[in-house]
Amino acid sequence: MKNIVVLVLCMLMYPNTRANDMVWSKMGHRVVGEIAEEHLNRKAKRAIEKLLDGKSLAAVSNFADEIKADRAFSKFSAWHYVNIPFGKTYDQIEPSQYGDLVQGVNTCIQIIQDKNSGKEDKAFYLKFLIHLIGDLHQPMHVGRFEDKGGNDIQLQWFGDGTNLHRVWDSNMIEDNGMSFTELAMEYPKLSKEGLNNLQNGTLLDWVEESHQLATKVYASVETGEKLGYRYSYDWWTTVTSQLQKGGVRLATVLNDVFK
Repeated sequence: MKNIVVLVLCMLMYPNTRANDMVWSKMGHRVVGEIAEEHLNRKAKRAIEKLLDGKSLAAVSNFADEIKADRAFSKFSAWHYVNIPFGKTYDQIEPSQYGDLVQGVNTCIQIIQDKNSGKEDKAFYLKFLIHLIGDLHQPMHVGRFEDKGGNDIQLQWFGDGTNLHRVWDSNMIEDNGMSFTELAMEYPKLSKEGLNNLQNGTLLDWVEESHQLATKVYASVETGEKLGYRYSYDWWTTVTSQLQKGGVRLATVLNDVFK
């Protein structure tokens, strides 16, 4: 019954999309959280453990999706993505009056760092921040407005109906067959230089990076195309790279928030 309610609400808020087409899969967000745990400094770990009552980043990483079933939180729906026309950057567009991913991240950070914020509010926005940094690194969350970030581009995945957004959210990740801990453990230890390369940049730099990747993802398919092993082979390294970037950069943001 609960799953039906979630589906209905998502269909009302996002016509012509499926409930699980708007986000990284649960698996993807958990991988981002698991990787981030490895790069937190001691001060951030202590603060986060206190706010989350000992829960891990991976454990709360899907909170922002789970609350979508409650209309009281519908105002946060637009935080999960940002639409930027190709050829423009975020600072060249008029921010959405309903909010977007960039505004969401900045609001979360502001509230967490506000000394007047209570523990409950800080914990809420911390869980949201963990999720949003993951969303930022799924390129279709920085896609085009006119096709809802690829949701309207219908495709087939091993013979089943899907769309471009869902291929990147869940199809490739879930069909890999590994658990989120197994997938997170697959990454080799980063060198100091490699870690610095991933950590560098501002929030808007990371948004632009995902936006540029989105242009390549759009060009990688044609509407109605039948996708399968070949597409996964061609793009799996990009998927895992984005998950790793999301994890490392989430830790970077959290270390800075709790410095």
